[in-house]
Amino acid sequence: MFQKINRMKMIVLAVAFVATASCMCDAAVPEESKVYELAPGVYFRKCQTAPEFLGCNQGWVVFKDFVLVIDANFPNQAEEVIKIIRSQTDKPIRYIFDTHHHGDHADGNVIYKKIGAVPIASERTKPLFQTLGLEGFETSKKEKPEEYGELDYQLPEIYFPRKMVFDDGEMRVELLHFGHAHTGGDAVAWLPKQGILFTGDCIVNGAFNFTGHSDTASWINVIDQIKKLPVKVLAPGHGELGDMGTIKTQQRYFVELRKEIAGLIKKGRTLEQIKQEVKLPWYKKWTGVDILQREENIEHVYGELTK
Repeated sequence: MFQKINRMKMIVLAVAFVATASCMCDAAVPEESKVYELAPGVYFRKCQTAPEFLGCNQGWVVFKDFVLVIDANFPNQAEEVIKIIRSQTDKPIRYIFDTHHHGDHADGNVIYKKIGAVPIASERTKPLFQTLGLEGFETSKKEKPEEYGELDYQLPEIYFPRKMVFDDGEMRVELLHFGHAHTGGDAVAWLPKQGILFTGDCIVNGAFNFTGHSDTASWINVIDQIKKLPVKVLAPGHGELGDMGTIKTQQRYFVELRKEIAGLIKKGRTLEQIKQEVKLPWYKKWTGVDILQREENIEHVYGELTK
């Protein structure tokens, strides 16, 4: 489904997002994939997450002479996005920016490489792609042979340290790495002229946080840096479009989860007891999921606070 949002509609939409973020209502529509034009030449595809998880959200930006895609997704979803882009423009898809190494954001690199696109990622992702990324891809080849078949893993070819800029005089995209968040190599795509931020899984909108490769204390600090950007529209790695309120809510989750678990540790609670006693009632209003159902996040933060 493709939905074009003109400038006036975009303003109305942004206002609606502020209201949603303020009450933290669960406005997600997980059963559908949907494409929005957030500004002229700037697109966001919200990817279906239920009942079947199809992958991450993606974005793409149309420059004068080429297209930059944000997040490759799984191979089959990469093919879907290429079809959509081809229906909009015949400009070459020249770059694919991976926000991090996880397969639902980067395994589709191989599809983009076939059409001549160059994968890009932050320097800090390099060892992660070479180890965890490759291992995950090989596992997916065994588990999903109908999709992965004989595909070969494709590493990023360009790595940037802290910042990389695309600017043709009309469109500007800044790729920014602020530090260890969801993974050690997380980077975001910032469009300063439009106030649009594509975050990968550094910011998600809903119960999509995976902390297995994270540092939640550093993640909180990374979000402090992100909050300095004048974000009008947030394009998260998973879930519906959001705004600055969503960014603050994401940070609040980690701040309060760490505080809650630290307090229970101080009281002498065991991990198993903590997994039954953590209370963040507002979390369900935001995500539709009770905090206790995210056991892996509780376990991860407990490990950080007790190591």
